[in-house]
Amino acid sequence: MITRRISLVMSVIMLIIGVIVYGVMLFAQRADAERETQWGIDHNTIDSPPVCVWMTVERDGAISSTPGTPAGLPVRSSLAAVRAGVPTVLERVRRGGEEYTVRTAWRGAEVVQAAYGERFQRADRNHLLLAFAAAEAVGLLLVAVASGVLARRAMRPLSEALDRQRRFVADASHELRTPLTQLHTRAQLLVRRSGSATPQQLATDLRRLVTGTRQLGDVIDDLLLSARLSQSPGSRDPVDLATLAKEAVSAEDARAQAMRLTVALRCGPGRHVVMGTTSALRRVIAALVDNAMGHTPPGGEVVVSVDAPLPGIVSLSVSDTGVGFAPEEATRMFERFARGAAGRGRRFGLGLALAREVVESHGGRITAAGRPGHGALFTVELPAARVGETIPRQRTIASCLSAGGRRQDVSGH
Repeated sequence: MITRRISLVMSVIMLIIGVIVYGVMLFAQRADAERETQWGIDHNTIDSPPVCVWMTVERDGAISSTPGTPAGLPVRSSLAAVRAGVPTVLERVRRGGEEYTVRTAWRGAEVVQAAYGERFQRADRNHLLLAFAAAEAVGLLLVAVASGVLARRAMRPLSEALDRQRRFVADASHELRTPLTQLHTRAQLLVRRSGSATPQQLATDLRRLVTGTRQLGDVIDDLLLSARLSQSPGSRDPVDLATLAKEAVSAEDARAQAMRLTVALRCGPGRHVVMGTTSALRRVIAALVDNAMGHTPPGGEVVVSVDAPLPGIVSLSVSDTGVGFAPEEATRMFERFARGAAGRGRRFGLGLALAREVVESHGGRITAAGRPGHGALFTVELPAARVGETIPRQRTIASCLSAGGRRQDVSGH
């Protein structure tokens, strides 16, 4: 509808311009024809008239015309009228399909008639009309193209908003599943232990439950932040990856016991501090650990390792002894909603896709390696924070104690 209206307006504008230009051109051509005939009356002879001008002279009743004068010329009635006393006769006549501007007047003792042929003027007008028709066709085509581009550009914000809405719903359904599962499992264990557990055990379980609710709130805040129409970089603070890894392993303690898995933490020597958003990096670690647990059978092991392999680089890896995956699947490992071929969870999926987005937004990279039946290894590498930057709290390697269904304390050497 918008394109039609714009095209109609464009056509009307072109028509008005065409009429004005055509009228001006026609007026100018008529004036030129009249000047040519007047010049012919005053100066031309029948032997050497200008192009498109034919001269006729009547003297003492004898009429002479330019050789090749078109049939129908001269206009004898005009010659007779001037002889009868009319000073000048100016007219436009049509002879043999052509139009002529004809002027008849006295020049001394003879009556002279100059006929100007308008063939070339008519050709010019036809060319002008053709040019306007072509210009209007091109203009309408440009209007159609421009209208389409503008319509798509106008619809793009709405389309992007709908895409963000769908993406938010998909992200929320996936990202909320893990913390809700943890809370549900801890609540079930708390109910079972309520009659036999000591107050210290109940207090520990309650603290972990509170921690889980806090992490759930962080996930919700992160989802809402990513769903904003206008994105802005989040604040970056020093973050200790080893501390986040320890929290992630501890958060999976109850689920690891229920699944009969060992979830261990290994910290290498060095400083493991990066600049980033704590909630987003916690979300990456939780996604990798959840993915590993979902593809490790009972009795298996999931190991979260934090190290500083190179100067300026902090790495975090999550390995498992689960079902693994084919090497060629690593190319599509981090595509949104891609699914693995085996395991209780999803070896691929939205969690890994979001993990890659977070890691890349922090200037790092995430890779995956594995073989069928031999487990998988996911590695995150991030730029290390400068030494002068303050970390949230001090940590020693001794604090990197494991947490899991089967207790295992491992420290790097």
